[in-house]
Amino acid sequence: VTLELRGDNSSCCSDCLDAYDAACEILCLVLERSLAFCLRVGLDGWGQWLLCQVLEASIAENKASLKRTHPEVWSDSPNPYDRKRQDNCPVGLKNVGNTCWFSAVIQSLFNLLEFRRLVLNFNPPANISVTTLLNIFILHIQEHRNLPFMRELRYLFALLVGSKRKYVDPSRAVEILKDAFKSNDSQQQDVSEFTHKLLDWLEDAFQIKAEEERDGEKPKNPMVELFYGRFLAVGVLEGKKFENTEMFGQYPLQVNGFKDLHECLEAAMIEGEIESLHSENSAKSGQEHWFTELPPVLTFELSRFEFNQALGRPEKIHNKLEFPPILYLDRYMHKNREITRIKRDEIKRLKEYLTVLQQRLERYLSYGSGPKRFPLVDVLQYALEFASSKPVCTSPVDDLGASATPQSCAQFWVPHCKKNRSVIHKPFTQSRIPPDLPMHPAPRHITEEELSVLEGCLHRWRTEVENDTRDLQESISRIHRTIELMYSDKTMVQVPYRLHAVLVHEGQANAGHYWAYIYDHHQNRWMKYNDISVTKSTWEELERDSFGGYRNASAYCLMYINDKEQYLIQEEFNKETGQMLVGMDTLPSDLRDYVKEDNKRFEKELEEWDAELAQKAQQEKLLSQIPRAPAPSPVMLTPNMQGIIMAIGKARNVYDRCGPEAGFFKAIKLEYTRLLKLAQEDPPPECDYRLRHAIVYFIQNQAPKKIIERTLLEQFGDHNLKGGLCLKKKLYFIFMDEVLFTLFYLQRWHQDYRHFRETTMFLMVGLEFFQKKSYMEALLYLIYAYQNNKELLSKGPYRGHDEELISHYRRECLLKLNEHAAALFESGDDQEVNNGLIIMNELIVPCLPLLLVDEMEEKDIVAVEDMRNRWCSYLGQEMEPNLQEKLTDFLPKLLDCSTEIKGFNDPPKLPSYSTHELCERYARIMLSLSRTPADGR
Repeated sequence: VTLELRGDNSSCCSDCLDAYDAACEILCLVLERSLAFCLRVGLDGWGQWLLCQVLEASIAENKASLKRTHPEVWSDSPNPYDRKRQDNCPVGLKNVGNTCWFSAVIQSLFNLLEFRRLVLNFNPPANISVTTLLNIFILHIQEHRNLPFMRELRYLFALLVGSKRKYVDPSRAVEILKDAFKSNDSQQQDVSEFTHKLLDWLEDAFQIKAEEERDGEKPKNPMVELFYGRFLAVGVLEGKKFENTEMFGQYPLQVNGFKDLHECLEAAMIEGEIESLHSENSAKSGQEHWFTELPPVLTFELSRFEFNQALGRPEKIHNKLEFPPILYLDRYMHKNREITRIKRDEIKRLKEYLTVLQQRLERYLSYGSGPKRFPLVDVLQYALEFASSKPVCTSPVDDLGASATPQSCAQFWVPHCKKNRSVIHKPFTQSRIPPDLPMHPAPRHITEEELSVLEGCLHRWRTEVENDTRDLQESISRIHRTIELMYSDKTMVQVPYRLHAVLVHEGQANAGHYWAYIYDHHQNRWMKYNDISVTKSTWEELERDSFGGYRNASAYCLMYINDKEQYLIQEEFNKETGQMLVGMDTLPSDLRDYVKEDNKRFEKELEEWDAELAQKAQQEKLLSQIPRAPAPSPVMLTPNMQGIIMAIGKARNVYDRCGPEAGFFKAIKLEYTRLLKLAQEDPPPECDYRLRHAIVYFIQNQAPKKIIERTLLEQFGDHNLKGGLCLKKKLYFIFMDEVLFTLFYLQRWHQDYRHFRETTMFLMVGLEFFQKKSYMEALLYLIYAYQNNKELLSKGPYRGHDEELISHYRRECLLKLNEHAAALFESGDDQEVNNGLIIMNELIVPCLPLLLVDEMEEKDIVAVEDMRNRWCSYLGQEMEPNLQEKLTDFLPKLLDCSTEIKGFNDPPKLPSYSTHELCERYARIMLSLSRTPADGR
């Protein structure tokens, strides 16, 4: 009897689960007719009951999964172009609610090309016999969704290959997998636990396929061949020797007490008293592990968590642990165990000798019997300096007393009978040190002969001590070098494993954030996969984040691959043409159709967005054509108009002698000379001539000469000036030949100048709010001031304002808001706690990527660490369960190291300022500040 589960592989993800639901309906039908069905397959009463229980559990779980609510996820940008994939940049994975653990592991496996091929080319068995189905359910009564998960994983991998999106949504695969953990959706999952479960499910899925395709022989499971190895355990237990061969997948390693990966491995491969393995009739127990078969993909679990018995909770180990990009495993192979044992004995002997040398060196470097100790070389040098000092015949106290005058003594000893008499202090004449008193202690009596003998001894001893110290240091360095090169001979570098991926955890034991560094074997560079953000990286950045001992980040899992097995990372080639397959060409036909459909949906999003923008632009154009009421006459002349009137007054003589045209051009020349002089000055921050005159801004930023001339001429053509209209007509004919070219560039420069004024207003309003301690209002203005200013400065150093000034107050604003939010959280009041978390979630967390995006800003990075550490410090404190739950839910967002901007509020509305008012308010706020920000935070 065969139960057919047929799914349309070319359909979308929802169709896959619909097919699974249809299968469950079939199972219901089978359950109703169980008696007849069981009689046909020959099951006894126990088998009938067990099959019924399993089928009922399957249907119940399927219904429960359909009712499951989705966790809170990061919101997408409304602009689809922000979510568009750039060229062939790797695709990220969206965090759908504390699922950074999923992203880190999946991306590490996806970038193993052999693993990718196995998943993409996996075809679910079309015909599953009832016996096989029953075996699957018996093995996975509570977690029998490995085949649906395998289908979702195929779709997810296909999108990672060919999607036009910057990142894709893994929700369906995550939902299926989370069932196995039996935890609420907000709980942070452990990477090693998830990886174990993932590989178990994949192994089972491939095992089902292998069982269906086997032809009399024992089926081979590609997951087992790829990730599982074997080691031989050789040891003695209560005097009896034993040997056992065991299979392993992820290899666990202890971190505490070790400095590098080899030390961890050495400790893991030897347990107990190793001497007992080589002696007869020993009562001691111990064992050695020797690898007999290494998997192509070798994964090490670094145990960075331990349970604190005193505090009753787990704690993270932040110790530094180094690991190499190339790991040679020859010393741990069973075939090399004899030579390895010899080398280990030699290393042990060298380390014992090294300990003795280090103890001797320590006696030279910390000499003395008291609590304070000094290098012996320095002690001898100080003794030599003392002996060589000029002898004195009297005590320094007596000498000082003899040289003191009665008047100076009167400063310290005032008789009671002279209380009414004032004492005159003369510190520069009466407290002077006698000229014959030495500045340093010196011997009172020493003969030339004694000094000669003592100097000779001290010189000789000092030289001997220096030589002894140098010899010890050189010997220690030689032994260290010998130990480092112990396994460097040719016979011990035959099993190289290259570091493929490093999974990093930042945070504490019960909360944190995961991301992965993955090596691009074809571009020979490291990439950082942090949820939706995929960026280029370096080994130096990996070291900083992964070794530990710096901040709260450290490697949690290391994935090495056999460097000689090139098929693991080799691209696929067309068997007929021999050309390398890339992108969509690597996908099976059903997955290719699936990705094309998703790309069509995304292209439709882009088209709808473009249409919406075009409609808005058309509406704005229509609104701009509506005639507006004339603006009221200004009460105060602008700085531009003041300068023009002054220039016209100075050109009055030319105007009278040669006519209005010559007079206007003379005035223009005078005004340009004045503005050029202003542009060359270095005024204080409160007197920024760029705000007063656009032409000063243009001159400082080296605008084309035609732009400056045209702007100046337009100012003189103002309709408020007598003769301005006539001048405008003349200007039209003068510049008609170049009107299109000039207008294009003129509009661009004036747009930049408006951008500069807007940035100034953002900065000014933000600083005003900051001084009023309205930090929530100030933050948004300062954020936009910094972003706009950075964009301006990218075009030239005089395009914007002092970047350090804006950065300082933006940073201060965030720190003060963080302190306020933390104080609200500490209050314990539900309303205040919620208000504090709202401040963090809506203001601070969205701003952190802005501070982390530029790694050159060390003060910003330190400020982010201060804010994170403030909240991480609560993890070790006793608090109410509801507070603990809120903290655990919030911390992953705070610790997310992504530099991806996750969406921000629209820019705040700016009031309309006249040039005079803007300059006056800007000068006032700048005068109230110090010239440069403080060094501290």
